[in-house]
Amino acid sequence: MRAYDWTATSLGPQEHWPPALLTLVRVMLNSRQPMFIAWGPDRTLVYNDSYAPMLGERHPAALGRPFFETWPEVRGEVGALMDRVFAGDPVHMDDLKLTLHRNGFPEETHFAFSYTPVSGDDGAIIGLFCACIETTNRVTDERRQVAEANRERDRLFEMSRDLFGVATFDGYLTSINPSWSRQLGRSNDELLARPFAEIIHPDDLAVTGDVVAALRSGRAVHQFHVRLLTANGTPISFAWSAVPEAEADAASGIFYTVGRDITAEKHAAETLAQTEEALRQSQKMEAVGQLTGGVAHDFNNLLTVIKSSTDLLKRPNLAEERRHRYVEAISDTVDRAAKLTGQLLAFARRQALKPEVFDAGRSVATISDMVGTLSGARVRIVTDIPDEPCFVDADPSQFDTALVNMAVNARDAMDGEGTLTITVHPVSTIPPIRSHPAVSGDFVAVCIEDTGVGIAPERIEHIFEPFFTTKGVGQGTGLGLSQVFGFAKQSGGEVRVQSTVGQGTMFVLYLPRVEAAARPAQAEPEPLVDGHGMCVLVVEDNADVGTFATQTLAELGYVTVWANNAEEALAELDKNADRFDVVFTDVVMPGMNGIDLAHEIRGRHHDLPVLLASGYSHVLAQNGTYGFELLHKPYSVEQLSRLLRKVAGWQRRKRIIGELA
Repeated sequence: MRAYDWTATSLGPQEHWPPALLTLVRVMLNSRQPMFIAWGPDRTLVYNDSYAPMLGERHPAALGRPFFETWPEVRGEVGALMDRVFAGDPVHMDDLKLTLHRNGFPEETHFAFSYTPVSGDDGAIIGLFCACIETTNRVTDERRQVAEANRERDRLFEMSRDLFGVATFDGYLTSINPSWSRQLGRSNDELLARPFAEIIHPDDLAVTGDVVAALRSGRAVHQFHVRLLTANGTPISFAWSAVPEAEADAASGIFYTVGRDITAEKHAAETLAQTEEALRQSQKMEAVGQLTGGVAHDFNNLLTVIKSSTDLLKRPNLAEERRHRYVEAISDTVDRAAKLTGQLLAFARRQALKPEVFDAGRSVATISDMVGTLSGARVRIVTDIPDEPCFVDADPSQFDTALVNMAVNARDAMDGEGTLTITVHPVSTIPPIRSHPAVSGDFVAVCIEDTGVGIAPERIEHIFEPFFTTKGVGQGTGLGLSQVFGFAKQSGGEVRVQSTVGQGTMFVLYLPRVEAAARPAQAEPEPLVDGHGMCVLVVEDNADVGTFATQTLAELGYVTVWANNAEEALAELDKNADRFDVVFTDVVMPGMNGIDLAHEIRGRHHDLPVLLASGYSHVLAQNGTYGFELLHKPYSVEQLSRLLRKVAGWQRRKRIIGELA
C-alpha cells in the first residue's frame, strides 16, 4: 500500500488525504488484524497486508477501487449494512455467511467483523473503518465435529440394544431406533402406527399413566419399570427414563424415552435371592444343630444330677442329712434348668416379658455393686450416669440379667484385672448395625466397655449365637450374650459391639426411651402357703402336670377341680361359676389355648380371676399377658400359692362383703 500510486484514484495523492483518513491508515498498517477502509461516496477500498489473503486473486488490483467493484457478489448482503454505517449506525456481526468468488469459483465463507462510521471535519460520515476476522475454517471444523458427533449418535442409535424413542403425550411413538423391532418382533411401521399403550403389559398401564402425567407437568422421570409385549405376547421387563421436551406444549408436546432390557438382571437377582435364601436356610439348620447339641449337652448334665439324686433317695435307711442333701441337689438343678430355658427363650425372643417403666440409670447404679463383687477386687468399676432420669419400658429383671451377662463377659475378657466402664446416656439414633440401617428416635444407650483382649473380627458376627463361646470347657454356656441379644430385640431395641484386638471391647445396649411412669409399682403380698379352702379350677391338658398340680394344691388346703381342656373348663363354669375363687390354666393347649380361654372367662364371668401358667408361648412373647397374671414354669409351690392368693384376693373380699351385707 505504501508503494501504491494513489494519484489515479478518487482519493488522490496521499499528501492531500484528510487527517482522519491518515490516522486510520496509520492504525491499520501497524495492526496484524485484517482491516480495511471504505472511503468517500464510491467507498474506495484501502486495506492492510493482513486483509490481502482474504481477497485471493483480487489482490493487489483491489487497492484504490470502489468496494463493490471488488466484491460485486456481496452487494446484497453487505450493501445494506454499509448503508446503515454511512447513516451513522455502527454494525457488529459475529458470523456473516458470504459466497465469494475470490479464487475464480464460488465458495462459502464466514466472517466476524465490526463496521465503525468515520466522521469528517464537518461531522458528516465520510468513511467506514472495518476490523474483521475470517472464521471460515473454524465454522468448517465445527460443522465437521457436529457431523461426526451426529454420525456417532446415529450409529449408537442404530446399534444400541436399548430402546430409544420419541413419543407424544396423546400416546403415539414418532421416532424409534431399530432395537424396538429387534426386541419386540414388531415392524417399525406397526410400532409407529398403533398407540403405544397396546404394547404395554396391562398391569403396567397405571404406572405408565402416572409417568405421562409427570412428564406433562414438566418433570423428568427416571428408573421406572414397565413391561412391553412382544408380537407373540411375551412380556419383556424394561427400566425406563423419560424426559419432556423443554418447550413442549402440554397438549401436543413430545417426550424422549430410553428403555433398558432388565429381564436377565431380574432373573439373576431372583436366582441370587434364591441362593441367599438357601444359604440362610443352611445357616439356620447349622444353628439349629449347634443349638440342639448345646441344649442336649447341658440338659443331660442336669438330668444326670436329678437322676442320680432320685436313685439315691430310693435307697433304704437313708440318713436324713443325706436325704435333705439330695433333695436340695434336685431343687438347685431345676433352678439351673429353668435359667437355661429362660436364656434360650430370651435369645429366641419368645420369653414372656414383664415390662415396666424404670430409670435405667438408677438400675445400673444399684447393680454396679453386684457387678463389682462378680468382677473381683482387681477390676476397677467406673460408672457415668446422667443426673436426668433415663426411663425405659422393659423387663427390669431381664435388664439386670443382661447387664450382669455383659459384665461377666467383660471380666473374663480382662482375665480378672482391668477397668470396666459403664455409662448411661440418652441418644437420638441407633447407628447401622449388622446390615440394618440407622434408626432415629429416642433411646437410652447403656455402654459396657472393658480393657480386655478384644474380639477377633472373624468372631464378632458369631458372638450372639447360642452356645458360641471362646472360653474353655466348663467355663461358660455360651448363652449370656444370646440373652442380651434376645432381650434387646424383644424390647424394641438393639445391641451393638465394637472391639479392637489387644485394646478391649464395648457393648452398647439400646432401649426405647419413654416418659416417667404415671403410677407407682404395686407391692406384692407376702407368700401364703395355706389355701384355706379356696376353690381352684385347674385347666391342664398334660396328665402328669395336672395330677401334680391338683395334689399339690390339695396338700396346701385348696379345693380343686381339674379340666383337661378349655371346653371342659367352660362346661364346669356353666354348671356353677360362683363356687370357684380362681381359674389356673396352662397357656399352650390343643384347641382353645389358655389366652383365648381367659378372654372367654373374662367375657362370661368378669369377676372371676384367671392365673396363666406357661414355660413358652409365642402369643405371650408377641403380645404380652393381656392383663392376666402369669406364672412361669417351672414354678415352686410357694410361687403358685402366692399368685393364687394374689389374683383371688379381690374376689374373696367381694364375697365377704356380700355375706356381711
